[in-house]
Amino acid sequence: MTFNVTRRSLAVGVALLIAGGAAFAQQAFFRIGTGGTSGTYYPIGGLIANAISATGENGVEGLVATAVSSNGSVANINAIQSGASESGFSQSDVAYWAHSGTGLYEGKPKVEDLRLIATLYPETLHIVARADAGIKSVADLKGKRVSIDEPGSGTIVDARLVLAAYGLSEKDITPEYLKPGPSGEKMRDGALDAFFFVGGFPAGAITELAASTAITLVPVSGPEAEKLIADNQFFAVNTVPAETYKGVGEMQTISVAAQWVTSAKQSDDLVYNITKALWSDGTRKALDAGHAKGKLITLENAVSSAGIPFHPGAEKFYKEAGVLK
Repeated sequence: MTFNVTRRSLAVGVALLIAGGAAFAQQAFFRIGTGGTSGTYYPIGGLIANAISATGENGVEGLVATAVSSNGSVANINAIQSGASESGFSQSDVAYWAHSGTGLYEGKPKVEDLRLIATLYPETLHIVARADAGIKSVADLKGKRVSIDEPGSGTIVDARLVLAAYGLSEKDITPEYLKPGPSGEKMRDGALDAFFFVGGFPAGAITELAASTAITLVPVSGPEAEKLIADNQFFAVNTVPAETYKGVGEMQTISVAAQWVTSAKQSDDLVYNITKALWSDGTRKALDAGHAKGKLITLENAVSSAGIPFHPGAEKFYKEAGVLK
């Protein structure tokens, strides 16, 4: 078989290749580091990524956003700092420590380029215990088998702070370093007494566990919690309503804020368009319908609990929207 290639057809082919290359060059890839697949970051990240991508109802032209599973806050900030990710979710405390070189980042280089896109929703500190483990307070964790999450997560940092507030450390427990999903599996098998998790409720892994195993939530309250909040102003009082998880009554605890952060190196125009898409009608519908925490992600809350500077692109949008002076 032979093909007759005319000058005109060759020119058309070259033009199409050039156009295709130009379109590819204009495409922006924007990763969102989230957390474990059984937590809250991952599904929320997926909803936002789908909504702001070019295929979304009010998405950014040429943008391909993806939610990437990770170890959580610290891992996401490290990825942003190294250029391995364009953005990620972080607890407000971890973001503050990273930017200021304090707390968890004491003695380490400051992540001075860390910038805020939006505060999303409150992240509740859960201490989930087997109902038959006899754990009624944080102090009762002494001598128990307790998972405090993986290294690199925000949960492990807060777990250590809470234990210390009640006079305990990892030496006083038999520590495990597992995400909520594997923690729930070990608890079902009777191989774990309790686990910490910081995230929006209802958390899928805990809901699944409560459906098959009798659990309780351990309160973080009293003078110890009050001092913890006074010493660490990124903490706030929080309440988990009764029956959020099957058979579990109302429980008082503490929370931090979930934030979407990026690098100052990201283009102002790109982050402006991403922020605008985040607060579009299409994203609003997706968040409201997609997850229980979605309804708490509001434009008004976006500029609260900042702790670190806003990215100039996000700041421009919030000023135009009238929620930031």
